[in-house]
Amino acid sequence: MDTTQPTRPDGDFDLMRNDALLRWQRALGIAPREGLGVVRRAVFFALFAWLPLAVWAAMNQRLLDAGSGEPLLAHYGIHVRCLVAIPLFILAEGMAAPIVRRIVGQFRTTSIVPDEQQDAFSVALESTARLRDASLPWVAIVGLALAWSLGGPGGDPHEMSWAASGADLGFGGWWFLVVARPIFIVLALGWLWRIALLIILFHKISRLELSLVPTHPDRHGGLGFVRKLPSAMFLVTLAVSAVLASRWMHDVVFHGQSLAAFKLPLIVFIVLWSVLLLLPLLVLAPRIAALKRQALLDYGALVGSHGRLVHRRWILGRPVVENGLLDAPELGPVADIAATYDLVEKISPLPVGKSTLGAIVVPLALPMLFVAAQQIPLREMLLKLLKTLV
Repeated sequence: MDTTQPTRPDGDFDLMRNDALLRWQRALGIAPREGLGVVRRAVFFALFAWLPLAVWAAMNQRLLDAGSGEPLLAHYGIHVRCLVAIPLFILAEGMAAPIVRRIVGQFRTTSIVPDEQQDAFSVALESTARLRDASLPWVAIVGLALAWSLGGPGGDPHEMSWAASGADLGFGGWWFLVVARPIFIVLALGWLWRIALLIILFHKISRLELSLVPTHPDRHGGLGFVRKLPSAMFLVTLAVSAVLASRWMHDVVFHGQSLAAFKLPLIVFIVLWSVLLLLPLLVLAPRIAALKRQALLDYGALVGSHGRLVHRRWILGRPVVENGLLDAPELGPVADIAATYDLVEKISPLPVGKSTLGAIVVPLALPMLFVAAQQIPLREMLLKLLKTLV
């Protein structure tokens, strides 16, 4: 039976409304029939992933002490994946859904999409919704997660040392490989797929004949509202950063690694993740850049015509044939029309602001502070941050 729900005709769009992963969880009774039920799902999957391996490790004296090896509690990455990242990935659904819905709705409520483009806008939403609701991408994600966890490059023999007895991993080790880590990977890849859906949707919107305003004070032709989009991924960013930080924390505490060893990987991670989150906004940049190029010509000509008339009347003292340009109230005096041109000149093609960067940098940095605190005193680190800010 096809449970696909059509996109609402009012232009609403939801990243999770009826995707396959949510449908499967509803069929199993994990998710409610209506709504997302993120809290109960977050608790369920966290405990389902972590509790069996923790109980097994405790029963086999590998939770606190693993003899000559490292116990389960020493492997921060396992606990952070299960008890932090998995719940955050699920809770992020409840945070992202209303933000994305509000931003997409703004294209209509602000008249950025003109009346004659409303049908095309609806088609863009509906085609993206069909991709969202397709089962095949999620089947591929689950298959990739299992392959990655069991035999792919994601395997780390050292991370499984707490469970290993020679070649035998035991129940706890296999539970992590077959259940806990695949759950984490499925949720992580699922968010990459949802970001891809946003890129696809915004690309389709960018190809419409949008009614942009060159003199809009947001300096993006009226598209400034999309700057909030990365905030929808705040908890996703926090989860990914926390997992990376937990692995580095283990290396610092138990293997004496220095912070300098993580400098290059951290920079690469920050750059790649930031670009990924900004890609939906980047696809709008060519449209805004084209608006700026044309507006500079149009408003340059307007300011030139206005200036020549003012110069003729007040400097040369010559009569000016009746011309509405000098008396147009919306243009005003020379200073006002010059300010209008300045607004056009300050258009920024990339709709990014301080809040956009903050929504990316803050969740990236928070987990890394715990790693840095292992070798840099917290007081000294806070003082350095304060000096940088002031």
